[in-house]
Amino acid sequence: MKLAIFATLVAASAAFTGTPLKTVVKSDTALNMALLPSKKKFVPCLSLKDLPKPGFATSGVAGGLAICIAVDPKGSVYALGDKCPPVNQPLSFGKVNNDGTIEDPVLGTKFSLKTGDVVSWCPTGVGKIIGGLFEPTGVPNFKVRQSSGTIQVEVDVNAKANFEANYWSGVLDAQGKANGKYY
Repeated sequence: MKLAIFATLVAASAAFTGTPLKTVVKSDTALNMALLPSKKKFVPCLSLKDLPKPGFATSGVAGGLAICIAVDPKGSVYALGDKCPPVNQPLSFGKVNNDGTIEDPVLGTKFSLKTGDVVSWCPTGVGKIIGGLFEPTGVPNFKVRQSSGTIQVEVDVNAKANFEANYWSGVLDAQGKANGKYY
């Protein structure tokens, strides 16, 4: 019985070591769409009436991207990507601190409001276990402005299309078109 438990532990640990096999294949078929050039533009993200109180954060969408809008205790507004590495917990659920950071509510990672860089990586309990498996990774930060009663965020408006360009759009249709549209 001890041997079976030992063998299971060795097999489980071996699954998480070593370098992964290179199994990615780049296809040259017509199903791969051309990438669009980067195009940064201020787009509406959140109405001013929905702006959180100082010391809090909320979520919004700008250009198809999930955005965390955080207001520090002094009233400055910041925009960051709304997915906390390593488990993609919404950053907008986090706590805005007095030290210019926002804290992941699950793993405790602190990110700089100004840069999105990691200030403290997974410092508590479960965070130490999960965070130890991943490299510290920051979140994107975006320029913010107020205009026409909204908070606007500068994003690459082609980012979503470029991300989706590597996926085939639509189900195979009888006309043989890859864009899913019909004649």
